[in-house]
Amino acid sequence: MAQDEFTGPQIYLATPSIFDLQSFPPLLDKVLAAGPVACLRLALAAEERDDLSRAADACREVAYRHDVALVIDDHFRLVGPLGLDGVHLTDGARHVREARKLLGGDAVVGAFCGASRHEGMTAAEIGTDYIAFGPLSDVSGLGDGTLAPKDLFAWWSEMIEVPLVAMGGITAETVAEIKDVVDFIALGTEVWGSDDPVAAFKRYADLLA
Repeated sequence: MAQDEFTGPQIYLATPSIFDLQSFPPLLDKVLAAGPVACLRLALAAEERDDLSRAADACREVAYRHDVALVIDDHFRLVGPLGLDGVHLTDGARHVREARKLLGGDAVVGAFCGASRHEGMTAAEIGTDYIAFGPLSDVSGLGDGTLAPKDLFAWWSEMIEVPLVAMGGITAETVAEIKDVVDFIALGTEVWGSDDPVAAFKRYADLLA
């Protein structure tokens, strides 16, 4: 997930919270073939291990075929058993130490910190590989609805070395406003909510090219 030299943001792609295990992998394969993706996140509503395992199995082969890292929301104890690359923690810094201790230094540990500079700095100091702020517009239902101000991204980019993800409420307008100060742009419903996910993905990829 790290970028040694900034060349513009990469795409960080989240799965739908619910998807069909038969039809989604072929669609995911088409999207990943349409342009470069740095990371795929299993953003699942499911809590049962069997459901999570089946979803991971359905996506893992596709992700690895395209050389894309695969992480899961919150369930860091399943990273090893499911053969994943890491975890995306949705509750800020709360579980960063525990996840890092369990997973070791090679796994990806990221944290979503809403619009809180303090939470982001705390998570970065205790071992995250990236910090995610958002949402950027009210078209997203992410978090409690508080929008991450554009100057937060600019400040982080200038002051903090830990890579930064813009997540939630991504539009063509918000991409234009922040693409010079973030390392990754997270897409999810922006792609899967479209009638043509591949075309939607390509539009965002073109904006970042």
